[in-house]
Amino acid sequence: MSAQPVLRFTDVSRVYRSGETVVRALSDLTLEVAAGELVAVMGPSGSGKSTLLAIGGGLDTPTSGQVRVEGTTLETLSPTALARLRRDRIGYVFQDFNLVSGLTAAENVALPRELAGVSVRSARAEAVAALEEVGLAGEADRFPDQLSGGQQQRVAVARALIGQRRLLLADEPTGALDSATGQAVLDLIRARVDAGAAGVLVTHEARFASWADRIVFLRDGVMVDSTGGRDRAEELLSS
Repeated sequence: MSAQPVLRFTDVSRVYRSGETVVRALSDLTLEVAAGELVAVMGPSGSGKSTLLAIGGGLDTPTSGQVRVEGTTLETLSPTALARLRRDRIGYVFQDFNLVSGLTAAENVALPRELAGVSVRSARAEAVAALEEVGLAGEADRFPDQLSGGQQQRVAVARALIGQRRLLLADEPTGALDSATGQAVLDLIRARVDAGAAGVLVTHEARFASWADRIVFLRDGVMVDSTGGRDRAEELLSS
């Protein structure tokens, strides 16, 4: 019997309503991501990619269907239990960084560990090590508004990697980075996945999708393809 997936979507739909306007962001999506597997999610703007990540990370709830992280059904958790699961087991790289402006780079990265009960000194040591991994050891005591967009993105990646996160969710993590730094960041994500985490990467670039074990393509909230390989990603994007 195979091990249960780290992330499992079962017939997940998400419908948004505003007055008489109805937007179906996801439609009956079924997806599994195993430990040691990196899945790239691609598709045109508005296809449901960010909604998939938000629901998988417990930041949004499905209109119907079920989402499980390591066997735990997210919809059944209390707000406190859900916040604890997100903090301890899910690393999330937001497209807009989502850093706390009043905290330094190191404090931003250390925050999830401190909330988990790790001492301030130990959390800082872990944060500095994570920043060193992304090439920002010298920027640990600078605030977000003192960093470039690319540097802020790397701080966000370091925050997602700190601790023993079992699920990594990354929304365009290379969007604010130059090519070389983007590849370095994906190398870190790939290494964490190879060490046993499950990863979901939203990207519009076929060259970064090629780092994944599998590519899922969404269109209008529906999964229209699930396969592997850079050539297939380029083919899907051009269709």
